[in-house]
Amino acid sequence: MAEKEGALFSYDIIREGEDIILSINCETYQKTPSLEEDPLLMSKTIDILAETGTVTKIVFAQKREYEYDYATVQILLEIAKLYNQFAKQKITSYMGITDKLTSVDSAKRYSEIQYIVFQLLKADPLAAFVESKRILRHEKIMTQKITDKNIIESAERYISILNYIASLLEKTKLISLSKQDLEGYKIGDRTIYTKLFTSTIRPDFMFTKLMTAYPEAAEEVGAYALGNTEVTIFTLNDSVQNLYHIIPPEFKLTEEKYDILDTARKIMAEHKPKKEEFVDPERMRDVFFKVGHDLIEEVCEYKKIKLKPKEIDEMTNILVRYTVGFGLLELLLQDENVQDITINAPMGQTPIFLIHSEFGDCKTNIIPTVPEAESWASKLRMISGRPLDEANPVLDTELTIPGARSRVAVVGPPLNPFGLAYALRRHRDQPWTLPLFIANRMINPLGAGILSFVIDGSKTMLVAGTRSAGKTSFLASLLVELMRKYRVITIEDTLELPAGPLRKMGYNIQQMKVASALTKGTTEVPADEGIRTTLRMGDSALIIGEVRSTEAKSLYEAMRIGASANVVAGTIHADSPYGIYDRVVNDLGVPKTSFKATDLAIITNPIRSADGLHRFRRVTQLTEVRKFWEEDPLLEKGFVDLMKYDSKSDQLEPSSDILNGDSDLLKSIAGNVKDWAGNWDAVWENILLRAKTKEALVDISKKVNMPTLLEAEFVISANDEFHKISDRVKEEIGVLDPKRIFFDWNEWLKRKVKEKGII
Repeated sequence: MAEKEGALFSYDIIREGEDIILSINCETYQKTPSLEEDPLLMSKTIDILAETGTVTKIVFAQKREYEYDYATVQILLEIAKLYNQFAKQKITSYMGITDKLTSVDSAKRYSEIQYIVFQLLKADPLAAFVESKRILRHEKIMTQKITDKNIIESAERYISILNYIASLLEKTKLISLSKQDLEGYKIGDRTIYTKLFTSTIRPDFMFTKLMTAYPEAAEEVGAYALGNTEVTIFTLNDSVQNLYHIIPPEFKLTEEKYDILDTARKIMAEHKPKKEEFVDPERMRDVFFKVGHDLIEEVCEYKKIKLKPKEIDEMTNILVRYTVGFGLLELLLQDENVQDITINAPMGQTPIFLIHSEFGDCKTNIIPTVPEAESWASKLRMISGRPLDEANPVLDTELTIPGARSRVAVVGPPLNPFGLAYALRRHRDQPWTLPLFIANRMINPLGAGILSFVIDGSKTMLVAGTRSAGKTSFLASLLVELMRKYRVITIEDTLELPAGPLRKMGYNIQQMKVASALTKGTTEVPADEGIRTTLRMGDSALIIGEVRSTEAKSLYEAMRIGASANVVAGTIHADSPYGIYDRVVNDLGVPKTSFKATDLAIITNPIRSADGLHRFRRVTQLTEVRKFWEEDPLLEKGFVDLMKYDSKSDQLEPSSDILNGDSDLLKSIAGNVKDWAGNWDAVWENILLRAKTKEALVDISKKVNMPTLLEAEFVISANDEFHKISDRVKEEIGVLDPKRIFFDWNEWLKRKVKEKGII
């Protein structure tokens, strides 16, 4: 029977999804709840388990909640079951053996059994096993010296009871897991328990659980700070995955600060944000920050606690994260090293997984729960305006929080029968650029030079690749190559392209959001209709986030009529030029003749290391699509590689066709420029010039240790200057002299770097 509600060690049984949770009240307990370190807490827990029976998790509720998982609970349930068995059998009665002994012997043996079964077994079951074995050895030795048959009979029956206790304990998981460490074990030493039991911890205002303890037998391979958040990366001996271990500021607060936060949270919880407030999440956060800041100040004043302004700001940020925000998920997204995040169902049983830019696939020490997952889903529904229900079990949207943007995919029942699951793709705070990709070896300078030339030539292109190949990021880098004098229209079902940052950098850019192909019954405009609409919006570069469905026909319509006066580009799932053709023509129903409107296929794919542990993103092909074929571009040489990835050199290598000047695409661009028409050498020199400027930018960035030179803001300025210098040189000497253009541009670059105080 449970103790009085609200009393120390009172408990509740809570059902949460598939879990049966035993929640034990430790609010007034003077110690931090720890099964592994505290024999009294273990004893009380065994008592409760003996009464309640099967549960799957144990939570000790204090200012923080300390949760023990299924594996730990199963170990303790075995001990509780054994305790019940001994109590039911009335094992301390010795089954009638005490009458043959002296009163002293009888009392001694009674107290020994009583001590093992009713004290040690609950508080320190390892000690119960060790002590029963110790007494057993002693009794066997002593029995050999006794001649009295009655006393021998009593001793043997006592030994049989000790054997019975020890043998049952020996069969438990606890003993089998600990047996190799029991040699020399001393009663009261709880070192073994600390190896077996570890709790996840969360403040009582959080849903997410955190494994705060560092893993044993692991090697630290990286560590850094995200503001007040500590991140440590470990390699694990028992796994090929690394561990991304995070300790956020909310887990380092004093009890005093927890009290303040909890009080403020309860007051703020009375106001639940309305759907219309989520239309502008940035403004909503700002409002809640100001309200929360004032509230925390008032609580501090009421409790007569003095905090520094910086401390109040930190606590307010925590408060906002756990009211209108996304909790610890926000801290992961704010880490620029994090690329992808996956959260699998059922919630509360597995940690969050992520892909780290330096350490690859990692599991984290964060375990989200069902309430947390449902809270995220509700907020994403309101932010996106899209449904997530049985009729629409998939939600695709974007999430913008301070310091990060990401694409989010949510999958729920009935498609996911185990609840909600999430996949997040983090976008860089600033757009990718070709120089950044050169520095990361995704493309080399020559490949970047060709792309720069093709973009200035206003051609059509598709960036193709498998999942997580970097298609959207690479498309964003091509946007940066567009001159700012052109208008740009982007069309996406989930806003991933960096239109906002580019707009701040002076781009004339218009975003359009269309309905997701997976959403039914939405009021959003279909993708194909959105593309047709752009054709009535004047001359613009048209950028399609991803070609998925019926919009493919509209895209090729745009390529063929008028829109091709400027760049038309998009991404598509395919792993080769023919894969693009197969997807567009055979899957999406675009006529073969329309497919010829594609000028260039850019293939990006992940390259794996021989050991399978590492992967790298690379552009593997730059392939032009020729126009003189009828049925099959593969058989009729409709695809001609300009560059192809070579695994030995780990980079794109130019094909013999382009080295020999056999490129219909580049010649068609040259045919519209007086200086290049019929002059392949001039075309090639201009491509090499563009490659040289990209390479020079990367080289000087490394030389002066200034990565910002590769970011979009400076790259755009460098591109603008390249075009202005080219125009000036043409006016001065009548030709586009590559040497003169590069010299003037390089001098400009040196001046700019010098202005920044580097050289």
